Amino acid sequence: MSKLAEKGDPKAFKLPRPLLHSRDLDFSFAGLKTAVLTQVQKAGNEQSMSNDAEQESFRCNLAASTQAAIVEVLIKKSLLALEQTGLKRLVVAGGVGANRVLREQLQHNCAARGIRVHYPELHLCTDNGAMIALAAAMRIEAGVESPQVDYNFEVKPRWPLQTLSKEAFN
Repeated sequence: MSKLAEKGDPKAFKLPRPLLHSRDLDFSFAGLKTAVLTQVQKAGNEQSMSNDAEQESFRCNLAASTQAAIVEVLIKKSLLALEQTGLKRLVVAGGVGANRVLREQLQHNCAARGIRVHYPELHLCTDNGAMIALAAAMRIEAGVESPQVDYNFEVKPRWPLQTLSKEAFN
């Protein structure tokens, strides 16, 4: 998405910034995902893009607008967490850490507040899905869970991490 966003206009679409003005540290991009889907469906229904250049422009503008919304929320929530904790260092991890726009804006906003930001090298900014897979493998290995041949699993939205036992990971 970030490669497409580089060629797009971040102001092309007015997209929501979910939970931006809440004073908590919760994140939810559900409303943003719905707004992006709505724009894609609207463009598909109108079939107003008659050529490849128009389609490419639409994709780039939508990617740039989506990225701008996500980055704005991530920065605001990160700065709020730093404000609430009084900490002066921020560590960015996961796949999002590779996003150039996020890095630039975080660096700018944190430097203005005397906060140091630490990022892993780009090749180490991997998707958190790998960590989830490792956690599952460790739980299976520890005997806390057993592998399911039918690939069914229980979905636990907002699963509190404190309910996991430490023994499972030792």
